[in-house]
Amino acid sequence: MPVNFLQAVATGAWTAGWITVALIASAVRGRPDPGLALARRVWAPGILFIGGNLQLEIAGRERLEPSRTYFFAANHQSWVDIPALFVALRRPVLFLAKRELGQVPFLGRFIASMGMVFVDRAERRQTARTVEEAVERLREGRSIVSFPEGTRTPDGRVHPFKTATFAAAMEAGVPVVPVALEGAARVLPRDGFRVRPGLVRVTIGEPIPTAGLGRQDRAALATRVQAAVAEMVEGMRLVPRLPG
Repeated sequence: MPVNFLQAVATGAWTAGWITVALIASAVRGRPDPGLALARRVWAPGILFIGGNLQLEIAGRERLEPSRTYFFAANHQSWVDIPALFVALRRPVLFLAKRELGQVPFLGRFIASMGMVFVDRAERRQTARTVEEAVERLREGRSIVSFPEGTRTPDGRVHPFKTATFAAAMEAGVPVVPVALEGAARVLPRDGFRVRPGLVRVTIGEPIPTAGLGRQDRAALATRVQAAVAEMVEGMRLVPRLPG
């Protein structure tokens, strides 16, 4: 319990401190790039270290073109997924974030200032606006990360992907990249804050083109991406973990 408490305090302090630095740096430069770079290069590795020096095993980076814009669709196991993806994708990325996070001190301000897109799943009328904002970011050349399950998995399985999240990728004509995470739920379970040292595996799948797809193809695309993610998750679970 004392260790978990100290980790929670350290996580909060680290996050608040670097968000402040990121906001100032981005304000000075007049664009979000410095803040996103700090999130990827400093905040995210620091969070993984505070969590007990969590280890990342990353596969599939070679499938991505450095200068290309992508829409990443990942399964969601734990809050650790976010820093893990910042590190694993090794590029500036924006997240589709629950609107409730906008009310969290420091974090909400950071999300909005970086140009990330808030999602209000309780208000369907906002869906069109969310898609418009996401399309705008993608057309600006900014890659987006989405968790199409909508929430963290309660049982470790990959649950059905919501189709609406893929509308932006299809309208912008950018490839959808399936991304699988495995092990995050063990190092930081869904309930409470009990961070445990361990290994988080991230596998980046083959990009799926969306050019030429229409609204009628959205459900099929969601199903295809979900199947790819689920297959990668199961494949990672079959690989033995090294002791220690």
